Amino acid sequence: MNDPQQMSADALRDLRRAIAGEVIEPDSSAYDDARRVWNGMIERRPLAIVRATSPADIAPVVTFAREHKLPLAVRGGGHNVAGNGTVDDGIVLDLGAMKDVAIDSSSGAVTAAPGVTLSDLDQATESAGLIVPIGVVSGTGLFGLTLGGGFGWLTRPFGLTLDNMLAAEVITASGDRVQASETENPELFWGLRGGGGNFGVVSSITYQAQRLGPKVFAGNLIYRRPNWRVALEAYAQWTADLPDELTSIVTCIVPAPDWDLGDDTLMLVGFTWIGNDQVEAERLVDTMRTLAKPDEESIDAARWVDWQSQADALFPRGSRAYWKNVPFDHLDHGEIGVVLDHVGRLSAGSAVDIHHMGGAMSRVPDGATAFPDRSARYWINVYGFWNDAQQDAERIAWTRSLHAGLQPTARSGEYVNFLGTEGPRSDARELAMTAYGPQKFERLVALKRQYDPSNLFRLNHNIPPG
Repeated sequence: MNDPQQMSADALRDLRRAIAGEVIEPDSSAYDDARRVWNGMIERRPLAIVRATSPADIAPVVTFAREHKLPLAVRGGGHNVAGNGTVDDGIVLDLGAMKDVAIDSSSGAVTAAPGVTLSDLDQATESAGLIVPIGVVSGTGLFGLTLGGGFGWLTRPFGLTLDNMLAAEVITASGDRVQASETENPELFWGLRGGGGNFGVVSSITYQAQRLGPKVFAGNLIYRRPNWRVALEAYAQWTADLPDELTSIVTCIVPAPDWDLGDDTLMLVGFTWIGNDQVEAERLVDTMRTLAKPDEESIDAARWVDWQSQADALFPRGSRAYWKNVPFDHLDHGEIGVVLDHVGRLSAGSAVDIHHMGGAMSRVPDGATAFPDRSARYWINVYGFWNDAQQDAERIAWTRSLHAGLQPTARSGEYVNFLGTEGPRSDARELAMTAYGPQKFERLVALKRQYDPSNLFRLNHNIPPG
């Protein structure tokens, strides 16, 4: 590879001529802002950031990185907790300006570009009375969420975000444009749904949207410290037999100042009901109230885009972040004890979410997609979002401790969207094997060898080709 300074003076000039987008180098006034990603712990200095304006800009950048043997980072929304959207001394392909959303109102097909965020998608689909099941923080990049899975408030009625994919377009390491669907390159389509960005740059995804809106029946039952154990025991009982229309998430968090709920840690049992019978929804929520009387509550028919963006203020750009996750089947005495021990020591800037899984996502055959594990009853995300670098060691240790405490009863598998950077890149094979399990891992490796044998797309939760 050429010296980076010489590369900047010579070859980047040719790259500029090949694309319509902008090439930002370290001497540009826009460089420092352009190189930053959401996780403030990630500090990288790329050789150049390329802001693509259309799919036509993608192949020249991929070819440039491959031919010059430069590391290539692909960035959509830039919200990835592991900071995989940037790199030292390499090329960042920034797709954030590509925000087109096309809607076929008759069929419900929604085609999005790679810079679309969850908020962009919600705003576009709401006017058509449609919704795509997505995550819970609306600043998240849509494509990264999709390719890793997509948990959210609609998981039980409609499945993961990737379960609602109809087709994708991929620019491979060779610069070729490839279509993937159930009928066209179906093995690649299988791998994209859970295998992340390992096989190329995804330049377009078409989703099957659902009819919904613009309001949903949703809210939170709020429990203060003395009632946490009762609430978790009740939650385990309540979620044993809920219909698909009700998705719930337990969140343990120190409330934001504008919530007007004080500064002590709260346990929120949040829910969303997707159904026509609100009386039935109220009956189900009342069952949880009876099992564990909340200290407070906030429940109403909410506009979907408002409910979906309620947590956005907790995750501003530049937050320092470290996350871990665990799938498990039981919320019994042991698991509750570990959670409560750690939640009792929780401080502002860390939180725990317990997602109730099952429903539609669990009825998709396990081998139908590359997503690691569909059978877990719960999935817990342990996460931090602080601002002071001096708190890094304490917050990371707390997160790891809770994760380790749940391991004795955990299921195998990792949700890559909730996975930060762990260990050196040389551990990629072991990490991927742990995440996907041996059978899916070997199938993903075969796909990697076919579409990216030199591992150009390695700045991700990587599936090495050999």
